[in-house]
Amino acid sequence: MSRYKPTLKTYRRPMAGWWTKNPFYVLYMIREGSAVLLAAYALVLLVGLARLAQGEAAYEAWRAALASPAAIAFHVVAAIVVAYHSVTWFGVMPKTAPKLPFPARLVTIGGIAAAVVVSIALVVVIAGATR
Repeated sequence: MSRYKPTLKTYRRPMAGWWTKNPFYVLYMIREGSAVLLAAYALVLLVGLARLAQGEAAYEAWRAALASPAAIAFHVVAAIVVAYHSVTWFGVMPKTAPKLPFPARLVTIGGIAAAVVVSIALVVVIAGATR
């Protein structure tokens, strides 16, 4: 028996930064990464719900914390990221149903328009409720 072990020269594809070489993948990774910020925002809302359950004083303290400059900056960044996530998500929607009886752009435009209308309606309702 031979003790010789042949060394295999296999190709190992480098994985670091694979997504930076193609603009499509960069935008895809930004959209997927935005889910982390959306999860953080969901946690902020869950903390608010927990404070509401703890009583009026705890809830008002949570609301006061949301008025800090850091919280306002977080909400501005979250709003931008959510808008980007929504627009790119509506751009993907027509690809899920390739044989549409109308132009695929209408699905994207309709989704974005619906999101804008609902967002404006929510802002109006919330602004009216806080007065």
